Amino acid sequence: MERMKDLAYYNGRITRIADMMIPAGDRGFYFGDGIYEVAMVFHRKIFALEEHLDRMEGSAAMVRIGLPMPREEIGRLLQELADRVESECQFLYWQITRGTAPRNHLFPAGVDSNLYVYSKPWPGVEMADDYRLVSVKDTRFLNCNVKTLNLLLNVLAAQTAKEQGCQEAVFVRDGIVTEGSHSNVSMIRDGVFITHPADNLILPGVERRHMIAYCGQLGIPVEERAFTLEELKQADEIIMSSTSHPSMRVREIDGTAVGGRSEELVGKLRARYLEEVEKLREK
Repeated sequence: MERMKDLAYYNGRITRIADMMIPAGDRGFYFGDGIYEVAMVFHRKIFALEEHLDRMEGSAAMVRIGLPMPREEIGRLLQELADRVESECQFLYWQITRGTAPRNHLFPAGVDSNLYVYSKPWPGVEMADDYRLVSVKDTRFLNCNVKTLNLLLNVLAAQTAKEQGCQEAVFVRDGIVTEGSHSNVSMIRDGVFITHPADNLILPGVERRHMIAYCGQLGIPVEERAFTLEELKQADEIIMSSTSHPSMRVREIDGTAVGGRSEELVGKLRARYLEEVEKLREK
């Protein structure tokens, strides 16, 4: 099989990413009417595929978008596409939109949903110890548990962070920390792993879920509860987690030094993640 440097797929058509053309009538284009997922590929195997497919199904159901094919077929297709990319480590993205039709707010009748996928090389597991955050007011809608294409306020928050010399923004709603612009936020305090509950105010991150499971395996107590920005600043450690950046230790929030007081516990969580990645080599 001849492999490609990167790959894009749209409803059966396969090209390089730069060559893919998507119809202007795709409802993802003018309404953001769709959902998406991101997974990492290590050793040419998709990490936590079933968990990503679970979240895909949940997001699609919440916004009443039908899958373009059964989830098992989507899973097989994603793995087949990952096999066609040269790099063994990849960033794999896919989205499902409600279909292609003339612009109308109402759901189009008799139209199949669209599946777009791309995969590109990735440098490997990305972890850092010097993340800087800026807090921003969380004015997003109340369905943040849906992995929707509607990310404008996340984009603005991420740009604000960059302009202030930070790597990420952390949303604060009515005094409560919710999540980052593209990651979940958790903290360690007095040996306890604390993270916002998986409600409608945050995206249920797959890596957040993994860290909770790792804590159970390591005997680390877990609390899923709301916490304030001031509590976060007083934490022993702050961890931003996402699929592509599973463990980023925070050193600064709004210009104030934070964290750095529980390196051993963070190391244990990171080691468990790397063990799970290494298991893919054996499959």
